[in-house]
Amino acid sequence: MAPQPSSSDRNGPPPTLALTNAVMTKLKPAKIFKTAIEPPPQPTPGSYSQRSANQGPRHITGICFDDRGDQLITAGEDETFRVYSCKSGKHVKTLHSKKYGVDLPRFTHKNTAIVHASTKEDDTIRYHSLHDNKYLQYFKGHKGKVVSLEVSPVDDGFMSGSLDKTVRLWDLRAPACRGLLSLPSTPIIAYDATGVVFAVAVNNYSRILLYDQANFDKAPFLVITLEDPTLSLISYPPRPIYMTSMSFSSNGKYLLVGCSGDAHYILDAFEGHLLAKLEGHVGLERRSISAPPSIEPAKGSSGEEVGWTPDSKYVVGGSLDGKVLVWDVQHLPTRTGEVDLKVHPMRLRPLVALDGHPGPSRCVRFNPRIAMMCTAGSELAFWLPDTSGDAEEIAKGLLKGTRSQ
Repeated sequence: MAPQPSSSDRNGPPPTLALTNAVMTKLKPAKIFKTAIEPPPQPTPGSYSQRSANQGPRHITGICFDDRGDQLITAGEDETFRVYSCKSGKHVKTLHSKKYGVDLPRFTHKNTAIVHASTKEDDTIRYHSLHDNKYLQYFKGHKGKVVSLEVSPVDDGFMSGSLDKTVRLWDLRAPACRGLLSLPSTPIIAYDATGVVFAVAVNNYSRILLYDQANFDKAPFLVITLEDPTLSLISYPPRPIYMTSMSFSSNGKYLLVGCSGDAHYILDAFEGHLLAKLEGHVGLERRSISAPPSIEPAKGSSGEEVGWTPDSKYVVGGSLDGKVLVWDVQHLPTRTGEVDLKVHPMRLRPLVALDGHPGPSRCVRFNPRIAMMCTAGSELAFWLPDTSGDAEEIAKGLLKGTRSQ
């Protein structure tokens, strides 16, 4: 069994933002991009179908900030990815990927290049230059759609999880994968802030496996069972949990598990205790009555609807009703010793439910360097704290002040 990194080894970078309850409750949309995604094509006369009628608006399915928080990239169902400047609040460029489709865009450590998953043609991961709109490398091997993709926080490594029930570890400098994990179900993946540890969530089994990056070919050093005893108070048998995302807090202490239903969870990242259940939002799974019985969500969940602020003090998340929720997680309980799956987690209600996002907020991310949040669905919104009632002036002063630090 691989040794678990110590607390000092796993501490992330020091917080760069002084976020407070007052700041978080005053976040307002400073800029809304109503044309952040192309509308679906209008049906030609005689070809109109019920499917077209039920298709609805297209959505942004993935967003990512670069390391410095200068730029944001979005990927959408219109098979485009778009770059925005966080400093000027302006759209910079639109690039098309009509042949392959685009999903899960992730900046490398250069803000001129990304890796992204495909939605058409094949299941290849593509390394793309935003500067000259060219593909730099193709990463082939998956036999099913890539549903989870993350870049290492410390080097040129990245990893992917696929519907083919494998996790592949890659390096941007080589086209062949350098590691392969075969799993019993579709995996969701996450790196910790140091890149030393990565986690793999296995749905249908409600397990989260923690691996030492240097010994990924050996057994996980910790296996966590995600079981919520409060669910049996609602229905019996309790409704299954379907995990759509994972992310470690920057201080390495906690693991946030995003789920398709009406709750997200925070776990202790060292021993696996279930600490908190985040409630108050409407899950994005959008299952219809006619959908086949399954715990897997229908189209609607992006896996990016919930995430940390950079200082690990708050969690921000989306909701089917368009609300954007902020949870204060500064006072989580401390648990040690053997994990008891029957102990109820702390049930946290939102500090605030923010209005201003049009339609379901499928993607919610907080900028790593600026007091700025981004939400996306059928439109894209940049949020800034508005203490004076003029978010535009706040934006100018905040961005200028942050850059001068």
